Amino acid sequence: MPNLDLQLKDLDIFHGFIRRHIGPGPKDEKAMLAELGMESLDQLLDKVVPESIRRRKPLAVKSSLSERQVLQRLYEISIRNQLYKSFIGMGYYNTQTPTVIERNLLRNPAWYTSYTPYQAEISQGRMEALLNFQTMISDLTGMEMANASVLDEATAAAEAMAMCHRLSKSKSDVFYIANTCHPQTIQVVCNRAKHLHIKCVIGDPFAAADNPELFGVLLQYPCSTGEVHDYRELVEKIHERKGLVTVAADLLSLTLLTPPGEWDADIVVGSSQRFGVPLGYGGPHAAFMATRDAYKRSLPGRLIGVSRDTRGEPALRLALQTREQHIRREKATSNICTAQALLAIMASMYAVYHGPDEIRRIAQRVHRLTILLTEGLRELGLEVKTKHYFDTITVDTGNATEFIMAAARSKKMNLRQVDAHTVGISLDEVSTRGDVTRLYDVFTHDHGRDVSIDDLDTRIGTALPPDLIRSSDFLTHPVFNSHHSETDLMRYMRKLQDKDLALDRSMIPLGSCTMKLNSATELIPVTWPGFGRIHPFVPLDQAQGYQQLIVELEQMLCACTGYDAISLQPNAGSQGEYAGLLAIKSYHESRGEGHRDICIVPASAHGTNPASAQMAGMKVVVVGTARTGNIDLDDLRAKCEKHSDSLAAIMITYPSTHGVFEDDVTEVCEIVHDHGGQVYIDGANMNAMIGYCAPGKFGGDVSHLNLHKTFAIPHGGGGPGVGPIGVREHLKPFLPSTSQNDGGLNKVAAAPFGSASILPISWAYISLLGRHGLPKATAIAILNANYVASRLRDHFPILYTGPNGLIAHECIIDTRVVKEFASVDDIAKRLIDYGFHAPTMSFPVAGTLMIEPTESESKEELDRFIEAMISIRNEIREIEEGRMDPDDNPLKNAPHTIDMVCADEWGHAYSRKQAAYPLPSLRDNKYWSPVGRVDNVFGDTHVFCSCPPLSDYGDDSGA
Repeated sequence: MPNLDLQLKDLDIFHGFIRRHIGPGPKDEKAMLAELGMESLDQLLDKVVPESIRRRKPLAVKSSLSERQVLQRLYEISIRNQLYKSFIGMGYYNTQTPTVIERNLLRNPAWYTSYTPYQAEISQGRMEALLNFQTMISDLTGMEMANASVLDEATAAAEAMAMCHRLSKSKSDVFYIANTCHPQTIQVVCNRAKHLHIKCVIGDPFAAADNPELFGVLLQYPCSTGEVHDYRELVEKIHERKGLVTVAADLLSLTLLTPPGEWDADIVVGSSQRFGVPLGYGGPHAAFMATRDAYKRSLPGRLIGVSRDTRGEPALRLALQTREQHIRREKATSNICTAQALLAIMASMYAVYHGPDEIRRIAQRVHRLTILLTEGLRELGLEVKTKHYFDTITVDTGNATEFIMAAARSKKMNLRQVDAHTVGISLDEVSTRGDVTRLYDVFTHDHGRDVSIDDLDTRIGTALPPDLIRSSDFLTHPVFNSHHSETDLMRYMRKLQDKDLALDRSMIPLGSCTMKLNSATELIPVTWPGFGRIHPFVPLDQAQGYQQLIVELEQMLCACTGYDAISLQPNAGSQGEYAGLLAIKSYHESRGEGHRDICIVPASAHGTNPASAQMAGMKVVVVGTARTGNIDLDDLRAKCEKHSDSLAAIMITYPSTHGVFEDDVTEVCEIVHDHGGQVYIDGANMNAMIGYCAPGKFGGDVSHLNLHKTFAIPHGGGGPGVGPIGVREHLKPFLPSTSQNDGGLNKVAAAPFGSASILPISWAYISLLGRHGLPKATAIAILNANYVASRLRDHFPILYTGPNGLIAHECIIDTRVVKEFASVDDIAKRLIDYGFHAPTMSFPVAGTLMIEPTESESKEELDRFIEAMISIRNEIREIEEGRMDPDDNPLKNAPHTIDMVCADEWGHAYSRKQAAYPLPSLRDNKYWSPVGRVDNVFGDTHVFCSCPPLSDYGDDSGA
């Protein structure tokens, strides 16, 4: 019977979201603790977290809010952002996101909760969408090959510079940057160059040919201020000097302009933001890199390639650089781990939905409005400096610049102040005739109606250079010409999502990846206009909502980490690593110790650690691993002593990548500090620490965080991510600059606050869980991991444990004990038949699986995964005991497609039932892999990275 005598004060106590986010209920929690021989979470945490670093004070964050309260507060924050119409340009434009894409892709957990497609068989849908993106970029740029996205345009340009340095036959270290490039791009590229010992020269683009020695050039097409130049002769001259040419291009303009690939550019970079991705105060947006086929093995980032499966059918996979950082470490071409997959998919769907004719119409309309604006201003007596242009012009405003800028703001418009006497205007997809008239008014004291747009429209021609008008076709593949109704696109996206495994289907137990719940409440504000329609370079008084959100989130993250300051600019974990190391390097330089350049990295470190250290201009020294899995302290002492005068930093992950809390972490920090080094603590495993220990309090000087892991931003199939860094007080002056006017100290992203539009997700996550829910989430993450380890230890050895035989939030199971009968690949692919994404394979130890269940998974789901692993172990045992053919068994042939199981001839030594339904529970909820096991060797020896011909798909017109 309900207790009807409860008072309102009792009924008002509501912790709804905490129990919605955390999978196990009280009964399950008790049962899992019993499995471990524990009576309480406190007892478990006392045995897992070393007392020397244990945090006993409550977190300095507010109590949890209800979902309704969080949405209300975020709405109040969002409306503090003023929705002026921005004509600022500089690589960021208003755009119209098709609602069918927003509703069925951006807001769809089948798309946003998937992981980077390392497991090719269960990622065919999103890889097809990314292959469409690569094809779109290759077509529009005129290049032979493009990658599956980069973090932003400025980062892409910096990566292109490094790529030119590797590939150029010139011995020069000079990289020439046209002063017509976007200012933020120049800042990021110059900052990257500084640490790679590359000399940047900035000047008139056509003066590049006057430099006797250079290895590369960066050009903007059209220029940042709008002018369209013919670079063909310049490119020839640069090539004669053995230099390579990178072009930062506007994607929409390339529907009308001759693409750089047709005038022999070597690399083309840019942003796909204006293909349906909201401004979002700077991001996230999918940038791109396109290049020659000959340079494909030097292309950074991810690359989707066409291969085949065991049946000889077409299948997609990550090609070439799949795990490059783990393999090549400090010799990797880049530290980019993931990029902007979800945004690239949105942009590709924009192209699929509109097709070449509609995109060309959009571009022509933008250009026509810009011509009308230009000629109207000229008729009104203004001097427009730009001769040939696509969508951007500059106007000579003399001494009236400030007045004109103020007049624009009074009409809720933002223009770009290029310099004291020049104003820039950029039009876009959502610009209108009314906007043009209002812009006339801004420049002429409200005399805009003196110009008749209709009359002007009959008298003017194009403003594109006649010799640079595009004649080649683009987006000719059927995929871009088949889905132009909403019904067709909706079904095409549904077809692709049904091919994949994401969190909406089952747990994703990837170690070191923290695939937790990305709740609907956290995601909803991302699509609100108050967050989505803000240009990154608006005056701060128009972005007060964002400024409030950023300050509050920084305070929350400081409370969680124990650091004194946070920078939210890095737009990926890899960029956070890089920014953290730059802060350390700048700190040493400020003390007259710029010679410190040795970075110690444990052998078990994530591959991006040494790659980031190399990018920061540091030399990597590897420290060994003790038998316990901890850092070898004797080796560390010896190497710190040897490099004492030049030691810059150590990069450690905590808890370690071996899945344990190392009890000597404070000693590691002390050893490094005693030799003048700084301690960088990788925050990849922060999900095991919040509320129980804080890196800023037990010896860390700087950490990056993965908001897309610990703080609930979804992985999006390989991005977006946010990788903020937290620092102690002495490193605060060296955080990345957020100003456009200070030289860009340690700037690592194009936008001042990186991927700002997804920051509301982490703000909401922390607010929803609050002071008590955050530590509870940590405790359950540790409980879930230990429960899985305990249940599996009789079937697979647990490779590393702490002093009490327990682990942190993830465990490594050693599958090498059965390698004679089944490889780690066999086990991973067989898990697909059971409906699961495989755990992390062969990292940090080859031949093992690293499992991280997170706090969001229920005991029921954990048991389902455990039963699958035990069933697979029993199948291996049948091979061991000779009861199953060692070459023809469910593991060797996994995954099994529905075509394989339903074939007229079976021909295997095991039954169809064992292939498809090894456990009875699968009959209720079966996932079928769309392809058989993908042939990786064939894919790397036959690299093909754009949409294959329709004939390769038989009768399937989806491409």
